Amino acid sequence: MSTLHRVGLIVPSTNVTVETEIPRILRRTGIDFSFHSSRMRMHAVTPEQLRAMNAQRERCVLEIGDAGVDVVLYACLVAIMAMGPGHHRDAESRIAEQLGSGGSATKVLSSAGALLQGLDALEARRVALVMPYMKPLARQVAAYIEAEGIQVADWRALEVADNSEVGCISGDRVLEAARSMDLGDVDALVLSCCVQMPSLDLVQAAEDEFGLPVLSAATAGAYAILRGLGLTADVPTAGSLLRAGGVLAGQ
Repeated sequence: MSTLHRVGLIVPSTNVTVETEIPRILRRTGIDFSFHSSRMRMHAVTPEQLRAMNAQRERCVLEIGDAGVDVVLYACLVAIMAMGPGHHRDAESRIAEQLGSGGSATKVLSSAGALLQGLDALEARRVALVMPYMKPLARQVAAYIEAEGIQVADWRALEVADNSEVGCISGDRVLEAARSMDLGDVDALVLSCCVQMPSLDLVQAAEDEFGLPVLSAATAGAYAILRGLGLTADVPTAGSLLRAGGVLAGQ
């Protein structure tokens, strides 16, 4: 009998993409997963609403803890990065402490930390980013990544403030933004620096087109979940980060 791995997702209330893309990725592994979500109210991707959303975290952690999940992903990258450099470590630590007070040994991850983990696994020191955010928030994301010692060579912000609309951004628009950048000397392209902006169906095609590793917040999140659970897998058509032999790269 195979082991069932329970995955918890803490997501903005308007996010529908992460609960679609991460299960799609992980189910390609042939490993048994179940998925359990708790939601924080948020509609517009603004500093004020992100702070208000983060204030709901403790309630969501309690709800997820009740489900007895093996791993939990705090699935809003910009909510963490907008709080200042290195905040993913503090957020993950606080969530782990809260779960631990109830006796849980749940592995705690964040989309922000997962993206950095994926870039480290790819040994990417110079990257390009495509983001849905308004430019002030996009600059904060780029600065956050650079504070971790990774140079952001170029970035594009699609300037969509409504989080529901972010989930409807077309693949053509995402690829057009990527094509507008000079990718000649970057180590990796983050095609979607947001778990709400759809990109899973673009990742492999973009790798083939640009000839360099391509990842997204969703593929990095799946990678971190697999690592957190001590699992290896070959996930087809999800980019080099998740190809056979790559899941535990860098260990």
